[in-house]
Amino acid sequence: MFCYTLDNKRYHTLNYHLTKTFGVKVYKAVIDAGFTCPNIDGKCGFGGCAYCFDGSGEFTNDAKLSITEQLSCEYDRISKKHKNPKLIAYFQAHTNTYAPVGVLREKYAEALNFHDVVGLSIATRADCIDESIIDLLSEISQQTYLTVELGLQTTNDKTAREFNRGYDYKTFLDAYNMLKNKGIRVCVHIINGLMNETKEDMINTAKTVGKLKPDAVKIHLLHIVRGTMYEKLYNEDKLIPMTKDVYIDTVCRQLEYIPAETVIERITGDGGRDTLIAPKWSLDKISVLGAIDKEMQARNTYQGIFFLD
Repeated sequence: MFCYTLDNKRYHTLNYHLTKTFGVKVYKAVIDAGFTCPNIDGKCGFGGCAYCFDGSGEFTNDAKLSITEQLSCEYDRISKKHKNPKLIAYFQAHTNTYAPVGVLREKYAEALNFHDVVGLSIATRADCIDESIIDLLSEISQQTYLTVELGLQTTNDKTAREFNRGYDYKTFLDAYNMLKNKGIRVCVHIINGLMNETKEDMINTAKTVGKLKPDAVKIHLLHIVRGTMYEKLYNEDKLIPMTKDVYIDTVCRQLEYIPAETVIERITGDGGRDTLIAPKWSLDKISVLGAIDKEMQARNTYQGIFFLD
């Protein structure tokens, strides 16, 4: 039996981690704080990453609403299914350390002041972490449960240049080490199915990230969505989305190289039905999750089985 589980999972789920940490079930409440991105506004590029549309905040509320108003909407939404929920305020859309420190402090504080918020999760880019931001994040991490989510997607710099990430793996590694040296919890995002990546490229990304021993990892499936460069390439038959079977095999193999202590905060993505072009099979998320569970059981494998310290 895998030790970091409350059910039949063979990987370290976020539900297990949060329940053990807080003693109750905790939910993420998504926020669009009105930030932009240096890969959109011209600081390091224009147009954003090839897969990204509107800052990856598809499920957030209107950025014109205050942080408090957005959290109120999220609290009401979650309360319809779960009474008296505890929340992690998730700054999801765009780059959430891309602003003056004073602005960041104000927005983070507003979220923490909302009733039933027990922590923050801040999604950002590695090239938007500097000493002043590290100091602010370190201060917050001593006051509450804090996770900084770093979008890596791949350790392959050639792939990263092709999808217009805007920084190299060394930049990511520098930011990651700055955060970890301050004791800040870090979640690393990776994406399977990026254009021109082989299955071995994806597994190598997991192996490399696993050796860093991150606090958490999010594994995403590439969603080809409307309004992106990847949509154009898909329509030109230059980008072939992953099949369900290949995705499941890839994830199972990736998990084997990520240490068991690392929380797997996500193992596939959520695509909007109105914006997702492909792969359509990903819309049945329950089926994908169940297939991963069944495949790991069939292989008698589990997270971290091949991880070497």
